Amino acid sequence: MYKEKSIAVVVPAYNEEQQILKVTNTMPNFVDAIIVVDDCSNDKTVEVVNNSALDKTRITILTHEKNQGVGAAIATGYKYARDNNFDIAVVMAGDAQMNPDDLPRLLDPIVEGRVDYAKGNRLIYNNAYNIIPKVRFFGNAVLSFLTKIASGYWHVADSQAGYTAINSTALHVVAWDKMYKRYGQPNDLLVKLNVHSFRVVDVPIEPLYDVGEKSDIKICKVIFTISWLLVKLFFWRLKEKYIIRDFHPLVLFYFIGMALLFFSIILAIRLVIVWSSTGIFPDVTGLGLLFSWVSGLQSIFFAMWFDSEYDKR
Repeated sequence: MYKEKSIAVVVPAYNEEQQILKVTNTMPNFVDAIIVVDDCSNDKTVEVVNNSALDKTRITILTHEKNQGVGAAIATGYKYARDNNFDIAVVMAGDAQMNPDDLPRLLDPIVEGRVDYAKGNRLIYNNAYNIIPKVRFFGNAVLSFLTKIASGYWHVADSQAGYTAINSTALHVVAWDKMYKRYGQPNDLLVKLNVHSFRVVDVPIEPLYDVGEKSDIKICKVIFTISWLLVKLFFWRLKEKYIIRDFHPLVLFYFIGMALLFFSIILAIRLVIVWSSTGIFPDVTGLGLLFSWVSGLQSIFFAMWFDSEYDKR
């Protein structure tokens, strides 16, 4: 128990036989349950936990019959925590890249009733730029910006940080079976939380690298995959939150802005064709391009501002 709240830690694991004990054996004493979710590992992850974990009384091992992805493993752990009525569920990766000393900082905002979901932010940690590999830092920054737009949580960053804590209310509301199953799970969850108007806060956490972890993530591929996911989630959130649940004119600003920007692209193509073929600059087309481009950007910026103000709390 932590300040009279029961705590379950979900540990998604795939081929983590070298690292998993660093996670289970350093878990703080106030954690009531350690839920190791083995995502069909082809190494000895489960065997290592069963044979070598120091405190087996707190450990529950859940296994997937086929590999589904880290998002699916987290969802499995969340459902177990929900069904067993834990007050707070935490996610800590099985590769020991999350410092257990940071856990109280994630729990306190939830225990105090200030938020429903607390997520780690490595980017604002002291000297983070020199600790995090540059490619990862850049990729994370890009995805964080896109996630702000897609999720509506403009005050949060480090969207790919998986060190999180969620309260029982959110655990019971979110449809975990519909959650994105792979690396984009934190982005998908932020969008879902925003639609349900849950409160989210960033908490500074220490970035840990070179602790023996192995990553198969290809940054370039991940950026494009998650960017496309965020585009779809953005339009889903607008429909779900601002049309179906509660209409807000920011939707009109977004779509008018997008229409004007699309029209400006058509005008730009026409301008280039006419100018290159005749040698005469088409004044009317140029003015139309300038007007539609400026008006489109202004409309989208207004929509973003409305979105930010709506979710300010």
